[in-house]
Amino acid sequence: MLVELLLFSSVLLSCICNGNAGVTSAFVRNEWPSVDIALDDQAIAVPKGYNAPQQHLPSQVHITQGDYDGKAVIVSWITADEPGSNKVQYGLSDGKYHFTAEGIMQKYTFYNYTSGYIHHCLLDDLQYDTKYYYEVEAGNSSRGFWFRTPPPIDLDAPYRFGIIGDLGQTYNSLSTLEHSLQLDAETILYVGDLSYADRGRLFLSEIMFTDTLLLIILVEAVIPSVKYTPQWSWLKEEFERVDRVKTPWLIVLMHALMYNSYTSHFMEGESMRVVFENWFCRYKVDVVFAGHVHAYERSYRVSNIKYNVSSGTSYAAPDKSAPVYITVGDGGNKGGLATSFKYPQPNYCAFREASYGHSTLEIKNRTHALYHWNRNDDGKRVPTDQMVLHNQYWRSNGGRRAKRKINLHSN
Repeated sequence: MLVELLLFSSVLLSCICNGNAGVTSAFVRNEWPSVDIALDDQAIAVPKGYNAPQQHLPSQVHITQGDYDGKAVIVSWITADEPGSNKVQYGLSDGKYHFTAEGIMQKYTFYNYTSGYIHHCLLDDLQYDTKYYYEVEAGNSSRGFWFRTPPPIDLDAPYRFGIIGDLGQTYNSLSTLEHSLQLDAETILYVGDLSYADRGRLFLSEIMFTDTLLLIILVEAVIPSVKYTPQWSWLKEEFERVDRVKTPWLIVLMHALMYNSYTSHFMEGESMRVVFENWFCRYKVDVVFAGHVHAYERSYRVSNIKYNVSSGTSYAAPDKSAPVYITVGDGGNKGGLATSFKYPQPNYCAFREASYGHSTLEIKNRTHALYHWNRNDDGKRVPTDQMVLHNQYWRSNGGRRAKRKINLHSN
């Protein structure tokens, strides 16, 4: 039933996406004040207890995947007053911790700012699809949390991601986070500008996430990417070694965006596009998520890879081998919304809206995924934009031949 629904939806969306004009949403955001949350607000209040492990915006106590297979987690936290313990206790029951791991601690100074004591602890040899409870120690203070590990490796295992970017620590940011918690996502993908402390930004770069079903690569425009630079060489090697039969989904995260129809940051990602776009098409990247522009936008499958200064068209054109480009820099940062559009609406833009929101990407199997963008409408989560993503590898000739040899799941 799901496969039939997906096929019907894909035909409908294909008819829409092959049209000549995209959509500019008429929605006007009743914007909350774009100011930082007060330090004494309960949402970000420092936890009680001397030197207690901190968890408030933008991050503090948080977890990230600790290996390529999904059987390890890195727990990170900050203590403010003294180093405290580097240990994390964990187990399968709340309050009953049968395992202990010990991590590392570091701190840094940037101009007149000195960080707290930053701890990282690896929990490995975990079981798949299992809920773990853990406690972060810090002298006489401790805090308990839990997480669930990914399901066993399976090319057709469903998996749900939440996607957010340009968060900051405003009341709009808090709304985005609260809505994201309602998505039942196994993992949150973040596209940069996590912190805006003193107007500075935190960028992500050269990081991979993989569980065989998919490979997620993060690249960054503030790092040199011209030919033979470390980022260029690293990305070339990653694209060349990925086996799309074993790893069907290929997703790229970046902060600066390649396709943008807002006046804000227009063409700032052009130098990276010139270098990397040809690879995105050649290696059949499925979707590229970016931030930077504080609004939402989704493109058609287009590319501008034929232009070489002396010949070829110098504008974006429909290209079935190209990824879909999605801008999700709408997390709610202090800079407020980008509300000025480029007119006429460029032919590569399928949908755009100047509003805060968050996205979900539901991998259904090796061939299809469902994408949704949800608007944060004055405290309510409103589904606003969606599409069916056909896996770029499996929709190709090679993929269709191989499809006959597998039994696709329908859930």
